Amino acid sequence: MRTLIKNGHIIDPARHMSYKADILVENGIISGIIQVKAFDVPVSDIAVDEVIDAEGLVVAPGLIDTHVHFRDPGFTYKEDINTGAAAAAAGGFTTVLCMANTNPIVDNKETLQYVIEKGRTTPINVYSAAAVSKGFKGEELTDFTELKNGGALVFTDDGIPLKSEMLVKEAMQKAKELDMPLSFHEENPAYIEQQGINKGVVSDKLNIGGAPACSEYMMVARDCMLALETKATICIQHISSAVSVELVRTAKKLGADVHAESTPQHFSLTEDIVLEKGTLARVNPPIRTEADRLAVIEGLKDGTIDIIATDHAPHSKDEKAKEFKAAPSGMIGLETSLALGITNLVKKGYLTLEELLTKMTVNPAKLYKMDKGCIEAGKIADLVIFNPDEEWEVTENFVSKASNSPFIGQKLYGKIKYTICNGNVVYKDLK
Repeated sequence: MRTLIKNGHIIDPARHMSYKADILVENGIISGIIQVKAFDVPVSDIAVDEVIDAEGLVVAPGLIDTHVHFRDPGFTYKEDINTGAAAAAAGGFTTVLCMANTNPIVDNKETLQYVIEKGRTTPINVYSAAAVSKGFKGEELTDFTELKNGGALVFTDDGIPLKSEMLVKEAMQKAKELDMPLSFHEENPAYIEQQGINKGVVSDKLNIGGAPACSEYMMVARDCMLALETKATICIQHISSAVSVELVRTAKKLGADVHAESTPQHFSLTEDIVLEKGTLARVNPPIRTEADRLAVIEGLKDGTIDIIATDHAPHSKDEKAKEFKAAPSGMIGLETSLALGITNLVKKGYLTLEELLTKMTVNPAKLYKMDKGCIEAGKIADLVIFNPDEEWEVTENFVSKASNSPFIGQKLYGKIKYTICNGNVVYKDLK
């Protein structure tokens, strides 16, 4: 199978290269990159099975999302590995990393193998995290060695904060021995009156308590300093507050191997969205103030925040239709992530397109030791082709099983045209 991608504007953030070229893909591998200069004639005499005309479009490494919930096993009425993978492909993602809060929890090799094996039946690359603690109880570590050997890429109890400092330190020491990263959901429940909404003006107006920023940053401070002490590699998930950003920045300056991820909702929205969208905007950690949003953006700009990840968290319409206190937290994000980055970061001058793509390809690939995130002859052809200037409106017609997004009705820039994984077209924009 030979595919020729013609006339595309290649952005390869791994090598800081931007140029116009034709890409030849053979049997899933990039076999040739022919740079097109102003005086060159585009390649036309190569016998191919398929030609994709990428004139006016950006060709970039396939996007990588290292924080998704595909709800499989156990909650497949919300999403499953197949529908999650299809939603990822529609969003330009060729690689995803599933979190461990399934039923049963991914705290054993059998459940881990279920996720990995089912992931292999999809057209994209589906990897899995494994739990830090048995049963997510925060009391006893899982068998890190067995789970690493079984294919886990990271240990995390995402969704549940680890309250025991000694267990966290033990986990860091063991992960360091195995050269594995840990990632942390940082929300201390002792300070939270109501999850999913920032404690502040909006929660006061609705009289429903809230989750203050301190519930996050106190745990961020603890884990950054434990990482400094143990020399472990850690990632602070879905960072949401200005103080948390500053703590990660300080920890990096001190020499800690600390990374951080931001979600599109945390750099795009403020707590006021809850008044407009209700439970669709309920998410943990909550969307906070404009000052917090701008601090997250500053962290993205200066490299404090390395990764953009969606925390794609599907729920059914019935669940989100409940009153705020009873509804689950979370929102889907795979199909809007790149467009939100282009609209709210690139178009507004905060990041260049290459910088945005770095946080959605190169950096997650490095942290989780994936041989991905570049465009190079001899490498697997995982690519996304998109129009950064095409405007479109978010509707409820998602590929995901779920539609719990506060961005429905918004007009965004950045339209996915093709997603290519292992050399195969796994998504094509038919509109």
